Amino acid sequence: MHIRNFHPSNFRLFDLNFVTLSVEIYFFAVMNISYKWLRDYLPFELTPEEVAADLTSIGLETGTIERVESIKGGLRGIVIGKVLTCEAHPDSDHLHITTVDLGDGAPTQIVCGAPNVAAGQTVVVATVGTTLYDGDKEFKIKKSKIRGVESFGMICAEDEIGIGNSHDGIIVLADGAAAPGTPAADYYSLSDDYVLEVDLTPNRIDAASHYGVARDLAAYLACHREGGEPSLVRPDAPVPATGEGRGVDVTVEAADACTRYCGLTIAGVKVAESPEWLKDRITAIGLRPINNVVDITNYILHGFGQPLHCFDRAKIAGDRIVVRRTPAGTKFVTLDGVERKLDAADLMICNADVPMCIAGVFGGLDSGVTEATTDIFLESACFNPTSVRKTARRHGLSTDSSFRFERGVDPNGCVYALRLAAKLVIELAGGHIVGRETDIYPEPVAPYPVTLSYGAITRLLGQEIPAATVDGILRSLEIDITARGEADGGTMQLAVPTYRVDVRRPCDVIEDILRIYGYNNIAIPSSLHASVSFKTPVDAADDLRRIVADNLSGAGWTEILNNSLTAKGYYDGLATYPADRCVELLNPLSQDLNVMRQTLVFGGLESLAHNINRRSADLAMYEFGNVYSRNPQLEPSDDAPLRPYSESARLALWLTGDVIRPSWVRPEAEATFFDLKATVANILARIGLSPAETVVKTLERPDMYSAALAVETRNGKLLGTMGIVAPALLAKADIKVPVYYAELDWSTLTALAAKHKTTFAPLPKTQAVKRDLSLLIDKAVTMADIERVVRQSERRLLRDVALFDVYEGKGLPAGKKSYAISMILRDDEKTLQDKAIDAVMAKIITNLQKQLGAELR
Repeated sequence: MHIRNFHPSNFRLFDLNFVTLSVEIYFFAVMNISYKWLRDYLPFELTPEEVAADLTSIGLETGTIERVESIKGGLRGIVIGKVLTCEAHPDSDHLHITTVDLGDGAPTQIVCGAPNVAAGQTVVVATVGTTLYDGDKEFKIKKSKIRGVESFGMICAEDEIGIGNSHDGIIVLADGAAAPGTPAADYYSLSDDYVLEVDLTPNRIDAASHYGVARDLAAYLACHREGGEPSLVRPDAPVPATGEGRGVDVTVEAADACTRYCGLTIAGVKVAESPEWLKDRITAIGLRPINNVVDITNYILHGFGQPLHCFDRAKIAGDRIVVRRTPAGTKFVTLDGVERKLDAADLMICNADVPMCIAGVFGGLDSGVTEATTDIFLESACFNPTSVRKTARRHGLSTDSSFRFERGVDPNGCVYALRLAAKLVIELAGGHIVGRETDIYPEPVAPYPVTLSYGAITRLLGQEIPAATVDGILRSLEIDITARGEADGGTMQLAVPTYRVDVRRPCDVIEDILRIYGYNNIAIPSSLHASVSFKTPVDAADDLRRIVADNLSGAGWTEILNNSLTAKGYYDGLATYPADRCVELLNPLSQDLNVMRQTLVFGGLESLAHNINRRSADLAMYEFGNVYSRNPQLEPSDDAPLRPYSESARLALWLTGDVIRPSWVRPEAEATFFDLKATVANILARIGLSPAETVVKTLERPDMYSAALAVETRNGKLLGTMGIVAPALLAKADIKVPVYYAELDWSTLTALAAKHKTTFAPLPKTQAVKRDLSLLIDKAVTMADIERVVRQSERRLLRDVALFDVYEGKGLPAGKKSYAISMILRDDEKTLQDKAIDAVMAKIITNLQKQLGAELR
């Protein structure tokens, strides 16, 4: 299992209301943030590492920092040189012998084959040891002999160092353009970018863009860095003038699913390759440049968090766009070439005749921009999050647009994004505005009103933050104070920006204040006031869990914690845990997290696979967790709303690989089922269940185990199962090695442990007696059967029974096997005599013969 250090702001206190399954659970989505792009909106002098630390401190947890070179290799080892002499090579009709000044005080001899090399030129030279790249290939400049003449470098052409495509000759710079020895990276003003992986929780969709991250960082710097508040820089997006002619008409028929719809028609564009600055921005974050128009929409999306869509006007039948739903079963081919059947609830962007785009999710195959496009219609809209989420789940789609719309796009940002995109299109692709800007916004969304007092902040945080500091943080977060009052230390009427969809209540605002103020700035009290209380059953259960966890961890097992949500697909075809018993989520974040788990096995297998794929194959893991199920035969009622549902605690164990790693002391030992069985036995013993109180039976669950045992109480209550995981289950996690798994009913075990009384007994004063039996039994008989019969035969004197030898093969009758068992007998009051021992053994042998058909060997 991959474990990372979570930041406190990623968690909130919540109550689990099983009636509505209302759980606030946060899952991380990774945003690639370009360091250079971030500085476009917030000029700062921080290093990438400092930016990462500051972002993490305000809840935008930043993982890796990856260096991105604008030119592969960064022109390292390449310098500017001055050709001092140039003579023809005596043994070649095209090579030249040159001496070049590289600024190191001594001329360097280089053999060059370029036809345009000449004395007096200022050139670019790859020195000895430099690595040059040609796509995925690379080669290193070495000292060499070319036709008998030594060469100590290479005078380069454009394509050889990656600054262009020309190979007609070497690069010749203007005379005096740079002094010899100047690094080429400095001459070309080359600077690397850095990409920061920022983990976003779903509530922070406002930070799903470079400007959103810059805005949060600016608030933090204003509070913690001296020198005044850093100013955000947002590009101008002027109001477009109404152009000649008539643009595309827009009608919104499904206003419940479309909060705002903006659009603009631009004619005379030339679709071509994007300029270098735009390609650099989007390639840095892992996107592939397509053309100038499409790249602009991606630039706006990742720059400001507003999804855009661009239609080829020639493909908008009737020059009209209609935002509506279509009849169920309507066929639609998406951009990926897949034909899909639409649902009646799917919101579509249609022309006068047919659908062109699944609103907020995915474009259609025949409406996008191509190289032949000359007129376009730009769309900037805000769609209902629930509508987009349900549509995306129905069709199994997840796009950058749907990711943002599902979590809430700011409706008041649509127009700015549209105007900025139009400005960039006209600058980079030419063209002119046709008609007027479309803006359909029937019910404008106002800033969210929140009433907050300084007293409430102090009570919730346990520490007073100066009012001036609070006001400054609110101002930096763009939360306006519209009015003030005197109650509770001073009250404030706040107007929260509409892009903060997660800030609605006073506690949400306080959380934001704390994020910027700093969790580490809240002092830890020096004293703790508490009242004496008696231990409750819940406390006892927690103590028992801690004891077992400590024992397992001390024995080399690793505790893991997996998500309670999992994929319904795991349960397809399982008889033990049928799919129709899954508790399904009404609004799952993805198809991989659409039901609550019925068993812990799949989460553990995912954790095993994660580690095995990273060459950590010797694994012993355990997890305490709850499982959930629904009885499809039952229906909820007003007086019993939870009637169909059940929830119980489990303890699961996974074992694979070696239990002993090889060393000079002993060879490796591969894990077996019996290692797992011994661990389960130790757990039962630790909570107070003796072997005499439990029964182990063979279990047939081919959908879960290829071989398994069940542990029960004497009255038949199931305590757990253990076995070898079935190959079909391993295949679902792409695991190709044996895995041994046990799942114990922790709720039942806790209840049994509560009944167990620990009593003192003095050390025995008498000696124990050991007796062995060698038995010939049927192959179907198990050691559990033998132990059961032996323990039932003698309850008072028998202390232990163990198997110490197994033999099957030559010399035994067909269908038979040989077990050798040992028994420990002891009477705590007196020394056992042979007569008493023989009587006990005779009884045991007789019962083994009668009940199991055993024979003495």
